[in-house]
Amino acid sequence: MNENQRILALTIARLPGLKPNEKVFLCRHFADVPSEFFSGGFLAIDSLIERPLSKRQLSTPWNIDELREKAENDALLAKKWGVSFVFCFESAYPPQLLEIFDPPPVIFYRGGLPDPTLPHIAIVGTRKPTGAGVSAAFNFAREFGRLGFPVVSGLALGIDAIAHKGCVESGGRTFAVLGSSPDEVYPKTNRMLAQRILDTGGGLLSEYPPGTKPNAWQFPARNRLIAGLARGVLIIEAPEKSGALITARFAAEQNRDLFVTRLSLNSSRGTGCVKLAEDGVKAVASAEDILQEWGWSCTFGGEE
Repeated sequence: MNENQRILALTIARLPGLKPNEKVFLCRHFADVPSEFFSGGFLAIDSLIERPLSKRQLSTPWNIDELREKAENDALLAKKWGVSFVFCFESAYPPQLLEIFDPPPVIFYRGGLPDPTLPHIAIVGTRKPTGAGVSAAFNFAREFGRLGFPVVSGLALGIDAIAHKGCVESGGRTFAVLGSSPDEVYPKTNRMLAQRILDTGGGLLSEYPPGTKPNAWQFPARNRLIAGLARGVLIIEAPEKSGALITARFAAEQNRDLFVTRLSLNSSRGTGCVKLAEDGVKAVASAEDILQEWGWSCTFGGEE
């Protein structure tokens, strides 16, 4: 992959108003002829993506030179701050994400990338768990890590952070998908945890370029990546309006396995999990329950 292709993808990633899957399509369409895009090919984007651009987009045309300058700055900042990036048309791009409807054209990351040969489990839940929920998140993640199965979560307060900690304590690899760029760890109280994730071979991943601060709308969007990277999603204590239920919805849409913990069915913080169970989602008591569903032995080494 040459420098022109890298700048092309970083520029397209910054095009406002387009869906992630549309950006992926454009990256692939122009990959062999980046000069065509920069010389005016972008003017035909509405016909290429087969939908009309909004009136707002048409009234404020894209300044491609300005966007390219920002893309070049993204590359410089990434190098300066130790952020790597991989594009959707590169072999190192997580193949799990190419299975979902709207993968990002670029993944920015620190540390490593998920191993596509291993099934990953996403563990998410409320930011305000009960004591039992904290214990469950830690124990599930520790057991998955001990058995060699990576854990994915969002580094948020509560269940997410506890899941990362449980996996780290076992010596396992865990991956945090951020609602900010990888250099802008949020919340700040989890910076030490983020470093532990990196120190144990895991990674911090994001679709947002270096220097991107956390914004409320970015967190629901990142949940599709948490589910997308995993074979299954485990919800531990989620009230009815919990963001974890957004991840559950993405899991269902992406044909990922979905589980809830049995303890959450009797928890004051688990009303959303009760609804999922009523809809047919399986309740589990241990990591082994999930691994048996997948046909894996409880001693790491492969499928039975």
